[in-house]
Amino acid sequence: MTDNPADMTVWAGRVDSEETGVSTRWHQEISPLPADGVESGSIAILGFACDEGVRRNKGRQGAKEGPAAIRRALSNAAWHLPVKAWDAGDIRCDDASMEVAQNQLADKITFLLDNGLKPVVLGGGHEIALGSYQGVAQHIYAKEKSARIGIVNLDAHLDLRNPDIQPSSGTPFRQIAQWCHAKSKAFHYYCIGVNETANTQALFEFAREQGVKWRLDRDCKATDLEAIRQDMKDYLAELDYLYLTICLDAFSVAVAPGVSAPSVMGLDAVTGCEIIRLILQDAAAAHVPVVLTDIAECNPLLDDDDRTARLAARLVAEISQELTQELPQELAR
Repeated sequence: MTDNPADMTVWAGRVDSEETGVSTRWHQEISPLPADGVESGSIAILGFACDEGVRRNKGRQGAKEGPAAIRRALSNAAWHLPVKAWDAGDIRCDDASMEVAQNQLADKITFLLDNGLKPVVLGGGHEIALGSYQGVAQHIYAKEKSARIGIVNLDAHLDLRNPDIQPSSGTPFRQIAQWCHAKSKAFHYYCIGVNETANTQALFEFAREQGVKWRLDRDCKATDLEAIRQDMKDYLAELDYLYLTICLDAFSVAVAPGVSAPSVMGLDAVTGCEIIRLILQDAAAAHVPVVLTDIAECNPLLDDDDRTARLAARLVAEISQELTQELPQELAR
């Protein structure tokens, strides 16, 4: 397990020098995170290069190369942010010590949040979620002991498997639930895009017992957006802070083939992006800060024509814009 500095060689692309006005792209704007202070409110890209959890979950490995693939796909995206973006490097796990890597991820996220940055973390398997949540909790509970932290997970899987035998990419939210109960904190979890055939009755029953909210993939069509928005408003009313985590297997295999468990009937790209935008805008309108966003399960070894990495890069660009723009007037009222 290593905390690697930013490899800026992955950030490369075209330069539109013939244009007038702002014509830069991400590779021209992003810089390695400096050791000294940075502007509060700027974006920090952090990689979690680990898929030991996927191996333990009997999935298809390769997601530890996801952070580099997403960065390469993001390099040529046009720059539209009003703030600076920094590359904070990678937490990398090349052996079986997943738990150590998760702890390192948590500490790095806490450091970024303590310094006023808005982290967007690139995975890596969905074991990323435990480290991400721990990083958020360390940052928030150090200042606000009674704060209510919620999770929204865009995912085909509830990831509530029992970790007692071996934690994996399928167990992080149950581990979070266990941590919350041990610390006398409420467990707030809403999973959107769930594939009923990919989750057992036992998992749904555990979810019910824990008060988990979920929405099935077949109820995540464009015509369901208003219902999702109302559900989200109700959910946000219970929270002070939000952690948004996105597993790329929530999307259809047509746009996200490079994942451990492809979804034949997953979300289409446009509707999935609209759901994410809806979540971010509703959170802003409700004054519930989205403290952290991560994107899991990008596996470039399985990614035909880099489609999954390109989708992830588009999500990073759009999420970064939403996190750093002024609240629209119609939502501010």
